[in-house]
Amino acid sequence: MKLVKSLLLGSAAGFCAVAGAQAADLPVRKAAPVEYVRVCTAHGAGFFFIPGTDTCLRVGGRARFEYQYTQQNTRNASVSGFRGLGRLNIDARTSTPYGTLRAFVRFEIASRTGGYLKSGTQERFANAFPGFGQDTVSQLQKYVDVDKAFVQFAGITAGRAQSFYDFYAGDLEFFGAGIYSNANTNLLAYTATFGGGFSATISMEDPVYRRNPVFTQANTGVIGLAAGLAPSAQNGVNFVSGAVPLAFVGNVFNAAGVPTSGLALDVAQRSNLPDFVGALRYDGAWGSAQVAAAVHEVRVGGYAGLPTILSGAGAFVGPFPTAVGGVAVPASVAAQRVPDAAYGFAVQGGLKVNLPQLAPGDQIWIQGAYGQGAGSFTGVFNPPGSETNFTGITNRFVVNQNDAVVDGRGNLNLTETWSVMAALLHYWSPEWRQSVFGTYGQANYDPRLRNANFGPAGITSTFTAGVPTATGATVNPFNSTLSSYDIFYGGSNLIWSPVRDLDIGVEVIYQRIWLPRAVADANRGSTAPASGTTVVGAAGVGPRTTTFDDNIMARIRVQRDF
Repeated sequence: MKLVKSLLLGSAAGFCAVAGAQAADLPVRKAAPVEYVRVCTAHGAGFFFIPGTDTCLRVGGRARFEYQYTQQNTRNASVSGFRGLGRLNIDARTSTPYGTLRAFVRFEIASRTGGYLKSGTQERFANAFPGFGQDTVSQLQKYVDVDKAFVQFAGITAGRAQSFYDFYAGDLEFFGAGIYSNANTNLLAYTATFGGGFSATISMEDPVYRRNPVFTQANTGVIGLAAGLAPSAQNGVNFVSGAVPLAFVGNVFNAAGVPTSGLALDVAQRSNLPDFVGALRYDGAWGSAQVAAAVHEVRVGGYAGLPTILSGAGAFVGPFPTAVGGVAVPASVAAQRVPDAAYGFAVQGGLKVNLPQLAPGDQIWIQGAYGQGAGSFTGVFNPPGSETNFTGITNRFVVNQNDAVVDGRGNLNLTETWSVMAALLHYWSPEWRQSVFGTYGQANYDPRLRNANFGPAGITSTFTAGVPTATGATVNPFNSTLSSYDIFYGGSNLIWSPVRDLDIGVEVIYQRIWLPRAVADANRGSTAPASGTTVVGAAGVGPRTTTFDDNIMARIRVQRDF
């Protein structure tokens, strides 16, 4: 038995030895090293190394719900609106001998409804597409935007980013539609850092996102008041999506200098020079300060088409053959020059002061701006790039949002605008904070342009059965077209943050707009005699009027950032 056991153990040992010797002859395969995601601390919290590279990446974003109520003075508009918004941020940074190389991209995608939250401007910019159903055509919109996409390296910023002209840009607000500059645009900029918190930037920026239209009388049919049209109906419509806007200006003048024939001037703007922005900034423990200036070119097309007769009633009534009132058309009429470009400008100064003595995180902002032909830079024409001659912030009348007005001879006259703002943020506790803000602005149009375009300040009409059947003068004195105006926008919000990166809040806004003269109130109709000839506005004849309009808006927001 012992012999058998010894033989078995010996055989097993020999087998193991042989197997081990054979295994030693086979190649050894090592496991591939595991690439673990490592935290990157060089660029702040939230960054990690992209495996296999020395680039640090941070991914963040936002989910937001909003509901808005807007007071309306007409039943034709919605008062209620919703928005669901998603945001994705990607921030990639690499340390180099020249400093940090950075690429930043932000995408925003939203579904929004309601008259205010839906934006026709974004549809014209191809950032959004609307619903086309019977009940959705002006109510529902899907919004997709590359909000930011830029590269930063050695002081250079190139891509789509916040304009370097901007300082306070709605930082403490929900709506962000106040009277201040707030524009993302395509740009190429260089920032020099001097130390001690001081820096200076020069930036070449895309002018398209800063444009407001040049005034045109296209699509109104007449300059003044047409026979048979009630004075209260003289506000006009000056924008047709996809159409080339045209302004009719004189090319033949009589001895008194009054145009007797006109040509169609294409006032769609062209890109010749970019906007140039310069800014000097200071950032320190106590806060920030900035002064900035911008130059903005306004350039339109040229004259096109055959001249037309400018009738005594103020209407252009058809092709003009050879002469009007004995004045011959010059042989060069078909080759009119392109109008000279006009160069607008804007200047702005802003101050932000931290107020930790009140509570940690408290701050106050103050800012003022002035411009000519640059309504987007002062914020009076806000939002920028609305691309309509008239704004819809009021329901009782319309006001112009034009960087320039074409006069009777085809010259560009720049519009003057200015604005001031102040905002305060206070933390009642680490979980509760409140902002209070107010902005005020003014748009000033040269009154001579209104007279040149609309004739004398009076209107005589003949009424039959209460309906105007004939007109004398060719102006509606109750029309708000090219009227200067003042505008105020202010409000407050209260935000509760029960946990980090979660905001639940409500904001209430009040808007008011004033005119220097009474204009027709679109919501109140008009009065007229049964028959006879009279001056509209005398003895209570004509439209019911107003000098102001106001609006109240409220918005609820639930937002999670990550």
